[in-house]
Amino acid sequence: MDSLALTSLPGLWDRVLAASQPAPERWVVFATLVAALAVVVPRGVWRTARNAITIAHEGGHGLVALLTGRTLTGIRLHSDTSGLTVSRGKPYGLGMILTAAAGYTAPPLLGLGGAALLAAGHVTLLLWLATALLVAMLLMIRNAYGVLTVVVTGGLFLVVSWLAGPQVQGAFGYAVVWFLLVGGVRPAFELQAKRRREGVGDSDADQLSQLTQVPAALWLFLFHTVSLCALMGGGRWLLET
Repeated sequence: MDSLALTSLPGLWDRVLAASQPAPERWVVFATLVAALAVVVPRGVWRTARNAITIAHEGGHGLVALLTGRTLTGIRLHSDTSGLTVSRGKPYGLGMILTAAAGYTAPPLLGLGGAALLAAGHVTLLLWLATALLVAMLLMIRNAYGVLTVVVTGGLFLVVSWLAGPQVQGAFGYAVVWFLLVGGVRPAFELQAKRRREGVGDSDADQLSQLTQVPAALWLFLFHTVSLCALMGGGRWLLET
């Protein structure tokens, strides 16, 4: 059994990490872009699809909290597509600032990283990494709706990773990355509109303003800059494959 496990590890490495898949046909790349736009732009569809962006948003908070030495105590995802990530540590300082800034920047940056993997032909690696991140996040979910959302999303990635052929995996990977890139742009505009209607609140931008004494408008500008630059850079990689 030990020898079988050892001999299977190189095969697993080749399949997941070292293997590269050819880029899909051009029409697939453009079709997945159109599909992402069709999900993100219409308000009705976006209300449901935004749950996936919330997973990336709260996951970004959680991951950076851990990387900066904070203690992650739990993540909650709500049916109105809002979320909450709770961590323990100093309520000020660089770690807290980076944790607060990670939410709105996580989806577009994940999309940019995904675009880099797809440009290199690593579709399977992209799908497995996404599945691993979702499994890790599931361990920190603290409410039933959050568990359901992450399990459904992770299950979809797992099924495509294990059962689908290269063509389906490629189309799915491109659709996911386009969705993160395009969908990562809209939340900052939504936050900007909400602050214009309701004034100062408890949003990430407002919390960052309190932590840094930098106006919330400048943090919003940062969110816009990161998401739009990620869309332009990642989109270029995808269209050039």
